[in-house]
Amino acid sequence: MASVAFCIALLLVYTIVLQVQSDRNHYPFSGVLFVHVLKREYFKGEFPPYSMKLADAKNDPITFKTNLKGYPDRPGWLRYIQRTPYSDGVLYGSPTIENADKPTIIEITAYNRRTYETARHSLILNIMALNDYSLPYQAEFFVKNMNVEEMLASEVIGDFLGAVKNVWQPTHLNAINITSALDRGGRVPLPINNMKEGVYVMVGTDLVFSSCLREVKTPQNQQKCSQEMEPSISCDKKFRAQFDIDWCKLSLVDKTKNPLVAHKEVRGDGILPDDGEYKPPSTNLKSKDYYTDFVITLAVPVAVALVLFVILGYIMFCRREGVQKRNMQTPDIQLVHHSSIQKSTKELRNMSKNREAAWPLSTLPVFNPVTGEIMPPLHHSDNCDTSNMPLMQTQQNHPLQTQLPQQQGAGQYPISVSPAITCSNHYHIDYHVP
Repeated sequence: MASVAFCIALLLVYTIVLQVQSDRNHYPFSGVLFVHVLKREYFKGEFPPYSMKLADAKNDPITFKTNLKGYPDRPGWLRYIQRTPYSDGVLYGSPTIENADKPTIIEITAYNRRTYETARHSLILNIMALNDYSLPYQAEFFVKNMNVEEMLASEVIGDFLGAVKNVWQPTHLNAINITSALDRGGRVPLPINNMKEGVYVMVGTDLVFSSCLREVKTPQNQQKCSQEMEPSISCDKKFRAQFDIDWCKLSLVDKTKNPLVAHKEVRGDGILPDDGEYKPPSTNLKSKDYYTDFVITLAVPVAVALVLFVILGYIMFCRREGVQKRNMQTPDIQLVHHSSIQKSTKELRNMSKNREAAWPLSTLPVFNPVTGEIMPPLHHSDNCDTSNMPLMQTQQNHPLQTQLPQQQGAGQYPISVSPAITCSNHYHIDYHVP
């Protein structure tokens, strides 16, 4: 009777444990997938007001922290995932043979994010070794359209193992491990088009690989995978309805050909050997001379600065062309024009200092406005008071007055131009109407 019960236990697809209040001891098998769901509904009653109805009405966010008792983290084979504070947490992994035959106590701490209350429970895992039952033929599939928490659901992993059984036809089939693609170096998918992270699912059996699984290793499919093309697999249709398998990432492991030799780890007692009394280093240490380092630290920047200073001085002072060379390369007309501008500027600056100064030569007329003859510049005496000079001279019958010949018509009058000689021989033009 006991042997029948043991055989029934071995035929289980994988171990799923739902947490209930009275059951805290579990018996997973080494090398077989273990899943433990942390139900939020169970921990709601642990927080005030200690009523499930009120807790369901408030729907407080709850998060979990799991660790091995006496240690800050979980065992290496055990993983934990919880997407949001409003979803259940999941502990999953494949126990190792090293942890068999001894209890593994996992502490589970629940945090109520609204009231900051905590509740703690212990999960005791009594891992059992499978010495008389081995799975030498193992295959690892990569499912692209699933997240790890979706794949861990009992109905989903059951459907996947059913599809594998239809392809492989084994006597015993177990899920060995499930790993998220993010744990294998995968990238977080973009939140568009319902993209998933991807899941690696390893299954094991005692039967050799089927012909469908060996099709991936053919040269034609290997070449398609190298070109990032989809290989042609005859049994893909049995998975396509629910699972999108990346056949290029299918891994087949035959442990009968490459048996793994278990290397037993030898651990010490953690105590350092007694090497006698500790002898600190002597205080009579030789002093180190830092003079050379100091000189090099200062000399190199100073030398570089001097070289740059010499180069800059040569460029600024020794490479100048000079005024004489510049004038020789400049056209004469440009020099004359420039000289006249400088003279006019100088005269204007002198006038701004002394308002009683003589008029600048640049303001004297060069042509006679009547006859058009060239007139020499006339200079007025320095004792002439130009500040009292009227702007418009009165009409005088000056002998040098010139009449402009114009035709007199209706509304037209002759215009006479007379040079008004004042304190100097400046010509002043009078426009008057007789």
